Amino acid sequence: MLSALLAESSDASTGGSGWVTWVILAVFIAIIVVFFVISSKRNKKRQQEAEQLIDAVKPGNKVKTIGGVCGIVVEVDTEENTFVLETGSEKSGKCYMKFDRQAIYQTDAVVEKPEEKKEGEEPSAEEPFEESVPAKEEQPAAEEAASQPEQTAEEQPKE
Repeated sequence: MLSALLAESSDASTGGSGWVTWVILAVFIAIIVVFFVISSKRNKKRQQEAEQLIDAVKPGNKVKTIGGVCGIVVEVDTEENTFVLETGSEKSGKCYMKFDRQAIYQTDAVVEKPEEKKEGEEPSAEEPFEESVPAKEEQPAAEEAASQPEQTAEEQPKE
C-alpha cells in the first residue's frame, strides 16, 4: 500500500496530488511515534512498581525466586542487595540460601503507598465522627407517646 502511494507521488507532478501522499505518510509516522511514547511510559511504570515490590520485602515474607525456590525471608541486606531465604521444614531440615534481590519472582509483601491528600479535603481527626443518638430516657414525652401503639376504646382508661 505504501509503495503504491509513493509511486503515485512520482506521477503527481502531472496531476498535482503529491501532497496527499505526504500527509498520509506523516499521519502514519505520527501514529507510530505516539505508540512508542505510550508503551515506554507503561514499561517505566511497570518497572517502577516491580522495584517497589522488591524493596517492600522484609523478613517474614514468603518469596518465590525465578529459579522456583520457595521459602521465607530471614534477612535482607540492602547494602549487598541480597536476602537470605529459609527453605524446608522442621521435619526435613531447614536450609538457608542467599539470593540477589532481583531473583524475586513472586512475594506476599505489600507495597505501602503514602496517603495522598486531595485539595479541599480537611485533615482527618484521630477519632471518627459519630452521631450522637439520644438515649431512650432523653426522648421527649410527645415522641414517646407517638412511638407507643394506639389504644382502642376498650383499652383506654375511663375518666
